Amino acid sequence: MRESDFDVVRQLPLFCDMDRAHFDALLAAAHLQRLPKSTNLIHEGDLPDFLHIVVEGAVELFAESHGRETTIDILRPVTTFILAAVIRDEVYLKSARTLTQSRILMIPAKAVRDAFGRDAAFARAIVGELAIRYRSIVRVLKDHKLRTGVERLANWILTSEQEQGGRGRVVLSYDKRTLSARLGMSPEHLSRNLTHLAQNGVVGNGREIVITDRGALQRYAKADPLIDG
Repeated sequence: MRESDFDVVRQLPLFCDMDRAHFDALLAAAHLQRLPKSTNLIHEGDLPDFLHIVVEGAVELFAESHGRETTIDILRPVTTFILAAVIRDEVYLKSARTLTQSRILMIPAKAVRDAFGRDAAFARAIVGELAIRYRSIVRVLKDHKLRTGVERLANWILTSEQEQGGRGRVVLSYDKRTLSARLGMSPEHLSRNLTHLAQNGVVGNGREIVITDRGALQRYAKADPLIDG
């Protein structure tokens, strides 16, 4: 593991206040792997062996039932998953796979639980991390329950454009099938919703979405800080 990667992980809120000896012990047991696109990392229904940290690339969290599949979230560096299953030592409720070539740090689940019992600062950080994830799920639930598909798409475009530097465009690093599943719609509905937003300041071009009239898009989206942050 490169020293720069070690420092990045150390700066995560989950680890930054840990006793140094406890942190070093965790990282000593960890494995850093470079994985190609479409590598399955975890499977829903399995017990957790590792806490995973996305160091580089992108990871899709998804779920399947009776022949149906949906995207739950897209994770980018630097973030952990799935912490609740690791702490509870209960089965995963989601699966995960790489969307791009990625580097994933894997810390043995038992080592994480042992550190949770020994290190008070780490335990507090885990509670804080789980609270953040809970609030994020509530925001997603409100987004899906209180908005139409086209409204979800409009707000996703505005949020993603800011995350990508606020340059008036969003570049997808994954296919539109994944995006449509993440937003809770079919690929056909995604295409129709993009066409609808052409009247409100958006032009879609392959994997690039360009904001041509930010004011019109913002008026249509009606962003809500209690949903969008």
